[in-house]
Amino acid sequence: MDTNSAKTYGIGELLAMARERAVPVVRGIPDAALGAPTPCAEYDVKALVNHVFQVIVQFQRLAVKEASDFAETPDRVAGSPEWRERLTDEADRLVAAWSAPGAEEGRTGGMNMPARLVGAMALLDLTVHVWDLARATGQDYPAADEAVVAELAGAVDQLSPTARKMGVFGEPVPVAEGASAFERLLGRTGRDPYWRSS
Repeated sequence: MDTNSAKTYGIGELLAMARERAVPVVRGIPDAALGAPTPCAEYDVKALVNHVFQVIVQFQRLAVKEASDFAETPDRVAGSPEWRERLTDEADRLVAAWSAPGAEEGRTGGMNMPARLVGAMALLDLTVHVWDLARATGQDYPAADEAVVAELAGAVDQLSPTARKMGVFGEPVPVAEGASAFERLLGRTGRDPYWRSS
């Protein structure tokens, strides 16, 4: 397929692809692994699940141009033994919110960023942090969909300078010469694509 005829996906469609990969990982997290380290050094598994939960909930608000609130991250894991299914339900709502007409038009959020870029930030978390969770709990995470990686590569280009300053991304990690596009993306966000839990 030549690039001129490549389909441009909506953020909602891309989030749906990421959700399909995320749900089995979330459902596969054993309670015994909640204290395990993750490739995202400041989070253990439980803290990272709570962070992903918060992102998924708050980015639904950003899709409808409402203010988000990341001041506190509620502990949704301790709050309910049904957290895996609740997170799955919220991911469905996230996809629906960003699939609605007009969601990726205009600007949104406290930094008044283009809405599609804000949607791509949710996509980044739903992809990269779920990879973190898969690695931390010994699960497989097949490479993200090509269209998702392409969208995220562009978003990381735009976000990297600010994200590094704010400590959201670590310094880029070198990857092997034959690394996949997804492995290169992980490296650019400051992750070691070859990280293992032990």
